[in-house]
Amino acid sequence: MKAAVIVFPGSNRDRDVATALRRSGAEVTTAWHADTQLPDGTDLAVLPGGFSYGDYLRCGAIAARAPMVEAIRRHAARGGLVLGICNGFQILCEAGLLPGILMRNAGMRFICHRQHLRVERTDTAFTRGYAPNQAINICVAHGEGNYTADPDTLARLEGYGLVAFRYCDAEGRLEAGPGINGSMNSIAGIYSPGRNVLGLMPHPENFVDGLVGGTDGKPLFDSLAGGRLAAAA
Repeated sequence: MKAAVIVFPGSNRDRDVATALRRSGAEVTTAWHADTQLPDGTDLAVLPGGFSYGDYLRCGAIAARAPMVEAIRRHAARGGLVLGICNGFQILCEAGLLPGILMRNAGMRFICHRQHLRVERTDTAFTRGYAPNQAINICVAHGEGNYTADPDTLARLEGYGLVAFRYCDAEGRLEAGPGINGSMNSIAGIYSPGRNVLGLMPHPENFVDGLVGGTDGKPLFDSLAGGRLAAAA
């Protein structure tokens, strides 16, 4: 597995996600937002968390116009894997690689805390390391994580099984009404129609080592690195 982590002005989780991927056995390089091509042989392109361009205009709106995002668009069209975490999810939505938009949290406050998520399916390159409907404990840290989409888009996401993660309690039960930040249907992450592009607001990259809080994020990176390594063997 060869992964490229894209760095924008204002990225601050790029080293975290690179470390998480390396711990799972991936070969990781970084690429600058102004580059026009992904590194040769890239299997996975990662848009990390942070505050790209200071979150001016809308979160991810400026970064979505970067030359590297066009390279990622071509990569995704060929079936390449793409992962967007937090600000990366916002960028993917602003670029049209994923539907919907991330709006201000319902409480109009930045939230940063441990959070349970329910894994909605385990037959993807990102989630094969989890159990069906497993409740995992990682964290959220965002001010604009309120996933919102029009009724037709929401129906397509639900109908085609494109919801990746939902906010839940420790037993996997969904909260009544919107999620912790106002997200429709408690949505924490979604897939593209081909399920090769994943965007999620929570931060699995910060939960890959028991010494720093937990390991519930590690199966996601193991799934990516191990899955591709097994396929190549």
